[in-house]
Amino acid sequence: MASPRSTPRTLSRGDTGSFLLFMVAGVAIAGWAVVRSIGNIIAAVGNRDVRVPVEFLGTVAQAPIGPGGALVPVQLTDAVVTAPSLPLASLWALFLAEGLFAASVATVVTLLLVLCIGILRGRIFSRRHTRLVAAAGVVSLIGAIGVPFFHNMVANGALAWLSERTYDRGLTQQIDLPVLIVIGFVAGLSSTVFAVGDRLQRDTEGLV
Repeated sequence: MASPRSTPRTLSRGDTGSFLLFMVAGVAIAGWAVVRSIGNIIAAVGNRDVRVPVEFLGTVAQAPIGPGGALVPVQLTDAVVTAPSLPLASLWALFLAEGLFAASVATVVTLLLVLCIGILRGRIFSRRHTRLVAAAGVVSLIGAIGVPFFHNMVANGALAWLSERTYDRGLTQQIDLPVLIVIGFVAGLSSTVFAVGDRLQRDTEGLV
């Protein structure tokens, strides 16, 4: 029986093209995330007339959509409010949210790009690739938890100052648990698939 060895796989042209397209899209997404976060930080750094997205729960508003522009009650789910300024803690939460968003997206894209490069070289399953997939999943979860958490602090601060601390904070959206469950499931499944694939590949190579 021969000793285990790496046996590169040859990808089809279609597969190679798909991976290259994925890599280009990943670079574009990472660039967009960084530019977006920098723009939002610059817009808020003066702490004047800060635009803050807010997601509401069980909030009724009036919209001029009736006959002749009459006001009609509607269920408000999300809106953008402009706060004259933010409490210092909320302002820092905004900076942290934007920084974490950009860092999370850029890190996940970088990990997946390294994974794609490894696959393009002919090695699909390996311990290194399993670690890359697992790390990408962990970073995705951190971003999915941290970014909404900090954004909620920003929204609460803006609403507190606009309402002179009379608005019920329980009416704003918290972290979306179903999204976290889906991300965690996909990350765990992907890591398991690569781990099993790596083990089967090494077992097969040991028989060659």
